[in-house]
Amino acid sequence: MSYSPFRKIGRSLLAACAVSVVTACLSAQTAPSTTATGSPNPSRWDVSTLFSYMGSHGVVQPSGVKFDSVNLGVQGNVAYWFNKYVGAEGVFIGNPDGCPNGGCTGGDAFYAGYAGPIFRAPMQNFTLFAHALAGGVRGSGPNVNAAPPYSWEPWTWGPSVMAGGGMDYALPWFHNHFGIRLFEADYRFIHLDYGPGPTTTGVLGGRANLGAAELSSGIMFHFGSIVPPPPIVYACSVTAPTGTIYPGDQVTITGTATNVLPKRAPEYSWSGDGGAKSASNVVTVSFADAGTYTVKGHVSDDGSKLGRFADCSTTITVTPFAPPTVGCSANPAQVNIGDSSTITASGMSPQNRPLTYGYSSSAGSISGTTATTTLSTTGVAGGTVISVTCTATDDKGQSASQQTTVTVLQPPPPRVEPMHVVPTAKQLCTIAFNNDPKRPTRVDNEAKACLDDITLNAQRDPGATLAIVGNSAVRPAKTKAAQAAADRAAWRVAEERAWNEKVYLVQEKGVDASRISLYTGSSGANEDNTTLIPAGATFDTSSLKPVADRKMPIKRAPAKRTPAKKPATPTTK
Repeated sequence: MSYSPFRKIGRSLLAACAVSVVTACLSAQTAPSTTATGSPNPSRWDVSTLFSYMGSHGVVQPSGVKFDSVNLGVQGNVAYWFNKYVGAEGVFIGNPDGCPNGGCTGGDAFYAGYAGPIFRAPMQNFTLFAHALAGGVRGSGPNVNAAPPYSWEPWTWGPSVMAGGGMDYALPWFHNHFGIRLFEADYRFIHLDYGPGPTTTGVLGGRANLGAAELSSGIMFHFGSIVPPPPIVYACSVTAPTGTIYPGDQVTITGTATNVLPKRAPEYSWSGDGGAKSASNVVTVSFADAGTYTVKGHVSDDGSKLGRFADCSTTITVTPFAPPTVGCSANPAQVNIGDSSTITASGMSPQNRPLTYGYSSSAGSISGTTATTTLSTTGVAGGTVISVTCTATDDKGQSASQQTTVTVLQPPPPRVEPMHVVPTAKQLCTIAFNNDPKRPTRVDNEAKACLDDITLNAQRDPGATLAIVGNSAVRPAKTKAAQAAADRAAWRVAEERAWNEKVYLVQEKGVDASRISLYTGSSGANEDNTTLIPAGATFDTSSLKPVADRKMPIKRAPAKRTPAKKPATPTTK
């Protein structure tokens, strides 16, 4: 047979190695590690099932027939670790058929068992290992695949040693109990003695010393742990109520245990003040009085193992109820002799305890147990200040008091009716129209002083009105008709004088036009008489004639004078 070591590696072995490496890379990138971030906790037992390839190198002497490589093989490993780094391993390897072309009576085949020490270097997810093993091999072959009759070697036992190493990857699933042996590379030395030959039955006989390279990859399982589990840690605390605890409150205490064995059901118990009893990690207690109390908890996850338990304790401070507060008020706070006042007590308990009320007073009479009552001042002299005390008491006997006062007023003195002053109309200044015969109705500059006084009086009493009475002297006439015409002319002049005075007061002094009434009189003098009429006063108009109101003329701005242009100065050439 021809010898071709390492060239006939089975496709299955190559595929298995490739899948193993890809799976390990993807798992390392995408799956969070379930081991601790510090040093790993290696397993106690490792069991692996591998697919292997055996590349053999050796010949049978004296015939010189060479061994073939065995492409198909299986391998099973069981390792027990004494500590984190050192253990003992047993290995079974089966390489069943080394006849590459088939048709032979018996192919090159080996079945071996080994045992010996194994060493490892555990890392976060990867483990490097090396081992040196010794054992025995039951082998057959090599065979001569020539035309019949065939020549072959029978099954025989021989000693063997194996040494090598590899790398494992712990998958992050199932609590790291499942892993992949990315590769295992070993060197095997095998000695086989086939006895004398050749014989007539086709046995070649002779002896062989084989050196073989064994490449393996597959799956593995981890069991147990080298490092003991961490001790249980137990903490307990008050989870309800979340604020201040008062007598009678239901207090809930919760225990939290960590590092409990995952397959064990923890057992809980409680003791201490308040009759703490419970078989779970939650207990409820109550305390009737204020004070400081202690509750203890106990947890165990395996009663058969010493040290697998922990205790905790918590201190509970029960605060006494705070006394109530109360406010006291009187309505009204001042009463007449013999009248009553309503007293209100506004009590509050910080913990909403039920309250009752009581009252007392330095004079008069008062009673009641509710939040409101009545103070009677019958028989109390005027000028007395009564002190009233309100008291609020809770169901624990704690109380608070507050005071208020009620004043009994003196009787009022006899009522004196005030004198009623009747306002009267006031005659103001008179404007004369004797200076300009050509314009007998014009209000000239001499009248402005009087008009200023009229305006000032109107401003001092905004509720008053003004009555302007225009008068005009009547010229005597010789006939009745002429006299009647002279009277009408005089009346029109008097009306115009009154109207011009109103226009001046409205447009120049800003007096409201609605406050001014116009009349014509018969005094026979060329004058205007103005009267200030306060609110409530009366003005006698029986001898006067009212003047119909007119539309107020538009006030025109004075025209601007344009300066005369200077004659141009002739220029000299």
